[in-house]
Amino acid sequence: MPSPDIARVSTYLTNLQDRLCAAFEESDGQARFREDQWNRLEGGGGRTRVMEGGKVFEKGGVNYSLVHGTALPAAASARRPELAGRGFQALGVSVVMHPVNPYVPTSHANVRFFIAEKENAEPVWWFGGGFDLTPYYPFDEDCRHWHQTARDLCRPFGDSVYAEHKRWCDEYFFLKHRNETRGVGGLFFDDLNDWGFERCFEYMQAVGNGYLEAYRPIVERRKHTEFGQHEVNFQRYRRGRYVEFNLVYDRGTLFGLQSGGRTESILMSLPAVAHWKYDYQPDLASAEGRLAEYLKPRDWL
Repeated sequence: MPSPDIARVSTYLTNLQDRLCAAFEESDGQARFREDQWNRLEGGGGRTRVMEGGKVFEKGGVNYSLVHGTALPAAASARRPELAGRGFQALGVSVVMHPVNPYVPTSHANVRFFIAEKENAEPVWWFGGGFDLTPYYPFDEDCRHWHQTARDLCRPFGDSVYAEHKRWCDEYFFLKHRNETRGVGGLFFDDLNDWGFERCFEYMQAVGNGYLEAYRPIVERRKHTEFGQHEVNFQRYRRGRYVEFNLVYDRGTLFGLQSGGRTESILMSLPAVAHWKYDYQPDLASAEGRLAEYLKPRDWL
């Protein structure tokens, strides 16, 4: 069996980073991404791009990294103990966009490839990734568009793929201590290798390309909606949930920190401003109270 073509994966990912940054700069119309290139002592590095203080995006990041080492970090070896003692390479693009306007949802996407190797043994590799949406003032049409795009990109890969990866997303982006999902879900997959390298690579590309198709129309539809300080305060309160998930549960955050990645790049996913208000309970009949019904998995289509 031929070895996976890591160079092709890397080329796709760096091109994806370029396309995403160009699209978000166009949507914002003011801010530009700052780029930091970095190297890791244990091997590899990346290029971090962060946008701050825009008209549309308060903060956003689009990161590319390719790191390698002689031993798996605990975040990976705990899930795959059979890979202990192998060297690894991990590469991917991770995106988080925090909008200014509370009527524009926060979004996240990640696509990645991982390979673990040792002498005289077949390499073990897999793809992972997905995208998810975190609205503050949700609209049914936005959620349906998001999930319709996800289902359409999954369809060529099998009739059950969307349902399986949607369910995985609902289960993964779940704050157990709050008993709620982080948002309205999307797609999540990991350990994908049973279709063969080419087919799995095609799916990862479909997810990476589909993220922009799913998110940008929502941004354009909502970015001019009028809002006031009341809506901003609620947005900042709900951003606290985003922080809680990323620091308590997110595998990518743990892997990055345990593998000696660049801390500033790993934590670029956090919003510029978030609030925690003690025992906040919105009026269930209000626009803020309405969000609770969206933080439960449902069939959007």
